[in-house]
Amino acid sequence: MEAKKVLVTGIGGNVGQGILRNIRDSFPKVSIVGVDIAPFTSGNYLCDKTYQVPYSYEDAYIEVINEIVERENIDLIIPSTDYEVYYLALNKDNINAIVVASDFKIAKLYLDKYETFLYHKENNIPFAQSWLPEEYDFSQEEIIAKPREGRGSRGILINPSNPKDLPKGYMIQPLLKGKEITTAVYVTKENILHSIFTMERELTNGTTSKSKVLFDYDNLLKDIIQRMINLGGLKGSFNLQSIVTKTGEIIPFEVNCRISGTNSIRHNLGFQDVKYALQEYLFNEKPDKARPIKGIATRILLDVIYPEASDESELNNVSSHHILY
Repeated sequence: MEAKKVLVTGIGGNVGQGILRNIRDSFPKVSIVGVDIAPFTSGNYLCDKTYQVPYSYEDAYIEVINEIVERENIDLIIPSTDYEVYYLALNKDNINAIVVASDFKIAKLYLDKYETFLYHKENNIPFAQSWLPEEYDFSQEEIIAKPREGRGSRGILINPSNPKDLPKGYMIQPLLKGKEITTAVYVTKENILHSIFTMERELTNGTTSKSKVLFDYDNLLKDIIQRMINLGGLKGSFNLQSIVTKTGEIIPFEVNCRISGTNSIRHNLGFQDVKYALQEYLFNEKPDKARPIKGIATRILLDVIYPEASDESELNNVSSHHILY
């Protein structure tokens, strides 16, 4: 029987590379095709074959993805970036492979943090108070200004001097003080909350550099998350970022409608959402029960060396390479 083939997008980023490692660990016989906007990335060594693709918002993106799907006989697509989740979900009926993603309408809504605030407010679900610059009422002692769309900490401004003069596309939230937590969620095909996994984290350049497993807030988080799921549209993995205040209140401030960047850490601590997705969508099996454990994780850099290589576009898992641990 021919091996199942999975296409993973965004293999140049930490999310995509975590997904690749998790597939290799859980399903070593699955063939992996990786794509990225760059012709060569540090994730190439984890893929059996790689392709360069346009940005997901470009007209040619879906056409190129379809060509790869047909050429490689792809069974399943796992997007690793927010915009690819949206565009692949939007076009999934025209793609001859299963796309693991939330419904396109909810994916689009959660791309915009201000629309997220309005959606949660309308449905009485906690979320950080938010304003457009022209609406801001100067009710807060300290504020944070951030792009409505975007990821990581890029473009963040703390206590801008003229909040009403912020660039187009910005929004304002209170500068919340407390413990920052990130909660990964897996929702089954049947729209059932499978499991959650929360970590306290430290960021370096917008990416998790150190994390610690927390179970203290599971009941409160499950209540918030179940109310989100009940509204419909959320499927597979998504991520909720929150602040826990000194009084123990949980205030979500961002929702990422995709597998998050800590997926490879979680995989080794008992929450294996990449595995669950392949079990459900690739093999039509019930996902394993989550068995989270306590733990602390940190990240390091690794070097992937391709001796005697001269053409980087041809480098992948079958190319001669070694890693110094």
